Amino acid sequence: MQELGIKMNVIEQILEKVPRDAMIANTGYEGANIILYTKNKRFYLHGGDIIRRLVEDFKKRIELRSDSSIRMDPEATLSLVKTSMPEDADITNVFLEPARSLIIIESKNPGRAIGKDGENLKRIKEKTYWTPIVRRESTIPSKITQNIRKVLYEDNLERRKFLHKVGERIYEYKKSNGKEMWARLSFFGGARQVGRSCLLLQTPESKILLDCGVNVAASGIDSYPILTAPEFDIQGIDAVIISHAHLDHCGFLPYIFKYGYDGPVYCTAPTRDVMALLQLDYIKVSHAQAKDALYSAEDIKKVVKNTITLDYNEVTDITPDVRITLHNAGHILGSSMVHLHIGEGWHNVLYTGDFKTIPTKLLNPGHWTFPRVETLITESTYGGQDDTMQPRKKSYDELIKLVKETIKKKGKVLVPVLGVGRAQEVMVILEEAFRDDKNKPDIYVDGMVWDVTAIHNAYPSFLNKEIVQQIFYNNKDPFSSGMFKEVAGYKERQQVLNGGPCIVLATSGMLVGGPSVEYLKSFCDEKKNRMVFVCYQGVGSLGNKLQSGERTFIDNGEQYEVKLDIHTLAGITGHSGRNELMDYVRKISPMPRKIVVMHGENSKCLGLASSYHKEFHVETTAPRNLDAIRLR
Repeated sequence: MQELGIKMNVIEQILEKVPRDAMIANTGYEGANIILYTKNKRFYLHGGDIIRRLVEDFKKRIELRSDSSIRMDPEATLSLVKTSMPEDADITNVFLEPARSLIIIESKNPGRAIGKDGENLKRIKEKTYWTPIVRRESTIPSKITQNIRKVLYEDNLERRKFLHKVGERIYEYKKSNGKEMWARLSFFGGARQVGRSCLLLQTPESKILLDCGVNVAASGIDSYPILTAPEFDIQGIDAVIISHAHLDHCGFLPYIFKYGYDGPVYCTAPTRDVMALLQLDYIKVSHAQAKDALYSAEDIKKVVKNTITLDYNEVTDITPDVRITLHNAGHILGSSMVHLHIGEGWHNVLYTGDFKTIPTKLLNPGHWTFPRVETLITESTYGGQDDTMQPRKKSYDELIKLVKETIKKKGKVLVPVLGVGRAQEVMVILEEAFRDDKNKPDIYVDGMVWDVTAIHNAYPSFLNKEIVQQIFYNNKDPFSSGMFKEVAGYKERQQVLNGGPCIVLATSGMLVGGPSVEYLKSFCDEKKNRMVFVCYQGVGSLGNKLQSGERTFIDNGEQYEVKLDIHTLAGITGHSGRNELMDYVRKISPMPRKIVVMHGENSKCLGLASSYHKEFHVETTAPRNLDAIRLR
């Protein structure tokens, strides 16, 4: 009972400062946010100043919502919203979450839905006493992405209970009770290798998993994080943080839900959506390769329901002694550097995940200024001495040159792409190059790329300034260009295979299953055709073998000879090259005391760690999987 009293203490203190006539009927947590439900219509509409003062006093996020007793009937509310919105708001869906007093309005033109100075939302709030929220809907049709979002609005009572449970954990009595503070990191994957990234941060109060990926280029148990380690207890995990949606960072996450994890997952909103899409595709590819899937769609659904999304630069507590802030990593849509504030300023960790330090056609560069950083955990995918990237514009120009040469020879161009990141950047490059060309080539998009592109269109604020300008002000959304054609299934794919000169963007980027392999089998015996690699090729993957000079491969028992021309454009990668990795530590503010190097081949991790130590005179380490290091 002592613990319960302390848990509720913050809410009790808040209620003491709320006017008595506010008629607060109920309270609750939504993660670290504190929600007050009122029966007083006037206070609900006009109590904003009081709530703002409470936020300032308590340094907590506090929201005011209406109790069900004063809200308009749900059917009448839906009718009012649908009839009162301007037609050009292009409303696609309206969802009610009665348990949380929310109206979710999905719109292809959110600015018009919100109205000048928020007038449309104010009107809905005043008439219905529900709290309206507008979310941008993609202008690119995608049933899969729509279904992912719908999962969020199902069982909203269970969602409220879950969020309250998370909040109770955040605000509960500290078990350490002021005893010695400590923190350590354990590495279950991604140490001296690329793939299956998975770290465990432990403190006296917390056990937090940083990423939980698979190695798509490996086989057997080497594909998955080493969660048989004695310090890993699935029931003891307080939270999971996902840096970005590539499978080597999130592909194993539904598996731990399948076996009992029921806590929160923190990431950005686009990461949540793309992650679910890639995990669903991972199941599909497993079935296509006659393998047992690691998990089911229901496990992925559970992940989505348990995800708490954060914007960049939003600070929130996630356990009693750890506070998180996500910053732009510049790698793919929604990718994040994870800043962890441990204890009351005791130690600060920055986990970069995969990151890019320079601007690209798609994204702004990774963040580099922080209040404090004592330990930096960085990737080293291209951290070798020879991993110097050619100027990005030169890579862009070379891609267009290769494409035009191939089309002129009546050939076909295959660009194997990761479903998220390089695919969309290549689309932007191609759209810009051929926008005003009267003889535009046919560009086909296959695999999950189309659906992931729809998610990019839904979250333009996470893209670079130029694309934001095009979408919001110039009405020239590159992703909605008519030059891109979706390959929705077998029939359309056969038409592409049997058709004339074209460009094909298809997953997987490493030629590990997926439609890209089907195109390769069809295109490979023609010298006039060409394949261009634009993303990292994992060791052991078919892409890596062909990139290294092999010119035959076997698929389903049949051998294929590769005669087409193969090019690699490393400069279009979403990773930082050797010089960028060194420059990042030169400019990061403040300079960390310790640097941990991972997510790279053995020699690259060791070499980069050595270079950091020699130049910056800080402690460096390149741990192996199953190593544990104390942070201080």
